[in-house]
Amino acid sequence: MKVRSKWGYIFVSVGSPLATKMRVSSVIGHIVSMILISGYKNGLVCGCLVFFSLFKTGVVYVITSAICMRAIKQSNCFHKEGHDAACEFEHKYYMLMFGIIQIIASQIPNIFHTKWLSIIAAIMSFTYSSIGIGLGLAQVIEQGVIKGSINGISTTNPTQKVWLVAQAIGDIAFSFSFSLILLEIQSTLKTPPSQKVTMKKTSTIAVFITASFYLCCGASGYAAFGDLTPGNLLTGFGFYEPYWLVDFGNACIVLHLVGGYQIYSQTLFALVERWYTDKYPESILTRDIPNIKVSFWPEFRLTRLRLCFRTTYVVLTVAVAVLFPYFNEVLAFSGSIIFWPLTIYFPVEMYFVHKKVVPWSGKWIVLRLYSSFCLFVTVFTLVGSLQGLIAKRFG
Repeated sequence: MKVRSKWGYIFVSVGSPLATKMRVSSVIGHIVSMILISGYKNGLVCGCLVFFSLFKTGVVYVITSAICMRAIKQSNCFHKEGHDAACEFEHKYYMLMFGIIQIIASQIPNIFHTKWLSIIAAIMSFTYSSIGIGLGLAQVIEQGVIKGSINGISTTNPTQKVWLVAQAIGDIAFSFSFSLILLEIQSTLKTPPSQKVTMKKTSTIAVFITASFYLCCGASGYAAFGDLTPGNLLTGFGFYEPYWLVDFGNACIVLHLVGGYQIYSQTLFALVERWYTDKYPESILTRDIPNIKVSFWPEFRLTRLRLCFRTTYVVLTVAVAVLFPYFNEVLAFSGSIIFWPLTIYFPVEMYFVHKKVVPWSGKWIVLRLYSSFCLFVTVFTLVGSLQGLIAKRFG
């Protein structure tokens, strides 16, 4: 799929997931560019971090989808039995359900190389974000008072406040992971104007739109519930009614993430399977199983490698999600661990080499200070997210 306009880039950034081919080539582009510009070792580290980023995104999608599916069940229960009813359901079963869906979907090649998936994803993103914002504002209007304060959530001690701030920054860092596709997007932009000019303008617009939605969601939720604001407005049951709208919002999230999981995972599938096939062309795992025809889907080939590796991968993401089913904490950890190296450090280092920036020049000092500051913030958020995970898992 080609994105031949600046609006195509904005659409992709805000409404990811994107087509698998774009993800694969952009991942390869990151690694190859890093190897050519900064050397093999830096390229290897960059590649490992990119692969980890894809895996942790899969884990987060499992957790989020399971929470949303459970929330739909709970919403209907609260509507029938009352808001004080004991509507508690085990999230692990929904994770297993999501995993089974992904195991089946993972065996079908090239299913997501279509434009309509990105269109649906964008619509779902705007829909459930708008629902969250709308419900938050409605709650504020109904109660006639804005809860919360400029000091943030109340805590029993300053240390707890520090950990919460760190986790919040980690959540924000996770939200801006579109740097993985910047190289591919730039290579598909038409000229004139130059790709550099178009990328700068569209990046600014895309980040502004995304940040505006996130800020509105967070602000409306905090204004509505104050210290009792749930980590996820649509699953934390700050809102009970209208239950059908809460259900619809959660269904939009699930639909978005079912396809999103495949988009991110298919990238890793393609890279690993390509490497294994080239290295072991005579392996029994690379041999085809007889063609399979499923319902209205076109007939497709299935290899032992695809069946074994992709199934194992899905099982691993589900297993990690079951062990750490903590939405905000996992989000913060996964965001903090890759934000600085992939979004700040490697791009800055590549810029130094490519533009031949003179050491200790004004530009060199400013970018070094910027990178150092982001490193400090990343370490701070990583420590805070680890503390949150440990406290949730063992505390």
